[in-house]
Amino acid sequence: MISKYRYDYNSGCILIPALWFFSKDEFRDAILQRAPIESFALKTVQEFIQPQKQTKLAQDENQMLENMLRSLLQELVAAAAQSGDDQIMQYGQLIDDDQNIHGQIPHLLDVVLYLCEKEHVEGGMIFQLLEDLTEMSTMKNCKDVFGYIERKQDILGKQELFARGKLVMLRTCNQLLRRLSKANDVVFCGRILMFLAHFFPLSERSAVNIKGVFNTSNETKYEKDPPNGISVDFNFYKTFWSLQEYFCNPASLTSASTKWQKFSSSLAVVLNTFDAQPLSEEEGEANSLEEDAATFNIKYLTSSKLMGLELKDSSFRRHILLQCLILFDYLRAPGKNDKDLPSETMEELKSCEDRVKKLLEITPPKGKEFLRAVEHILEREKNWVWWKRDGCPPLEKQPIEKKSPNAGQKKRRQRWRMGNKELSQLWRWADQNPNALTDSQRVRTPAIADYWKPLAEDMDPSAGIEDEYHHKNNRVYCWKGLRFAARQDLEGFSRFTDFGIEGVVPVELLPPEVRSKYQAKPNEKAKRAKKEETKGGSQEAEGNQIGVSNSEAEAEAEGGRGEAEAMESDAIADTPTPEEQQRLGGSDTDNGQEAGQIEDAETEEAGLMDADLDHPPMPVS
Repeated sequence: MISKYRYDYNSGCILIPALWFFSKDEFRDAILQRAPIESFALKTVQEFIQPQKQTKLAQDENQMLENMLRSLLQELVAAAAQSGDDQIMQYGQLIDDDQNIHGQIPHLLDVVLYLCEKEHVEGGMIFQLLEDLTEMSTMKNCKDVFGYIERKQDILGKQELFARGKLVMLRTCNQLLRRLSKANDVVFCGRILMFLAHFFPLSERSAVNIKGVFNTSNETKYEKDPPNGISVDFNFYKTFWSLQEYFCNPASLTSASTKWQKFSSSLAVVLNTFDAQPLSEEEGEANSLEEDAATFNIKYLTSSKLMGLELKDSSFRRHILLQCLILFDYLRAPGKNDKDLPSETMEELKSCEDRVKKLLEITPPKGKEFLRAVEHILEREKNWVWWKRDGCPPLEKQPIEKKSPNAGQKKRRQRWRMGNKELSQLWRWADQNPNALTDSQRVRTPAIADYWKPLAEDMDPSAGIEDEYHHKNNRVYCWKGLRFAARQDLEGFSRFTDFGIEGVVPVELLPPEVRSKYQAKPNEKAKRAKKEETKGGSQEAEGNQIGVSNSEAEAEAEGGRGEAEAMESDAIADTPTPEEQQRLGGSDTDNGQEAGQIEDAETEEAGLMDADLDHPPMPVS
């Protein structure tokens, strides 16, 4: 009997579990009863554990239940072994209400899995029981146990269970792989690896060879000395199987150039032999072992006695040639290590690769299809190489949760393909109906009179429409009307500056009592033109008057100039000689006055000439 004291911190008392008063047989009968699991599983746990919470166990309660279940599982396995039943998963078969037959151990696992899935107990409890069961079972029974794991994979892979038990499941599978024979249990090993690939996410680093380490312990052993009494080309035999050393560790070819030369020479010998001994379609179909699973082996059979038969096997040739392509793909793929080869080596590698592909293509059966599949796989392998080189970033993307926009945040404006909703709908309609643009029923630009008719009706006092309901208050309506008027009615558009939007309405649409209001006021442009015309006429008259006065002044100046010249000539002619001056001594004063008048006349004439030069006369228009 398993029991455990529990201290109640609220009451300060030591509580004794109810299991103290029950035996193991009672717990066994209760947990393995033939009834639907959901009807008794939680009830049984509550009865024997008496948890503080009715639907979920605490940490110490989980530990108590786990110890009880592990002890019960051990008893069931021991009872199955004592009864001589080789299949422990079938021991103590039970028939439920649906007439389904279950063994006691699978039934117990189903009960625990139900409790873990409903989160009544700790989620890693089922994984711990499965690990204990594989450790207590033989390899034959482990196949049945693993079959149960594969059937429950969807439930075990749920997030609430996977997070608590993924390490336990990984440890369980690795222990099974260590116990299995890689040569005899190939199918079972493949089942385990496939399960791990489906159970763990792609980006799980525990399943990725981050450093790119090769399994050099996988050595292919072959005969070193020629056998007695067997006619075989032993040199070719050693050359052929020596290639497996390079296939096992391709990185060794980049360490020294001598190893590459040795590998290329050995590969050339093997490829020449394949060329010299081609296989026909009949031989390929007869000797192919691909469909015979019983003869499949993960390791090569390296006996020298089988060399001749293996060369006639098409699947054997494909394995060797495929190893060559994988090696070439590694040497050319980028990685963290320096794998750059000399240019001569790369050219030789390319020629060897082309030759290997040609041999794969002519190897029956369906050589071309097989080569295309191999090339496709190697091409996809490059993506994984880059993924590992970038540090294995996670490939899974969590679904985006739809969140309602908060009241304080602005809702993002919807973007339309053509700029707005109307144009986008028109574009879609045009795609669906090529005649949409030429349809007579489609919306067209209205005439200017039809467009302004609602506003003209608003302006009619007899209509009795209140001002707040007028179309002039609609900014979009007014803006569109101005665009129509600018294109179709420039005269009405020009009245917008004087009368506003109501002045743009065609006059013929207005009632007579309103029409006069918009026709009485003259146009400002007409006023401005009339003012400019009046101003231009006055300026022209003033120009004519100035021209006439300037002509008259010029004529008077010319007349004065002629009189002065005549007076000068008379003065010269009338000037007395010295003898006459002596005789006329008494008339000096008169002569002095005369001379002064002559000088004044000359000065006045010079001043008029200077004035004419400084101010030339204006031309007469």
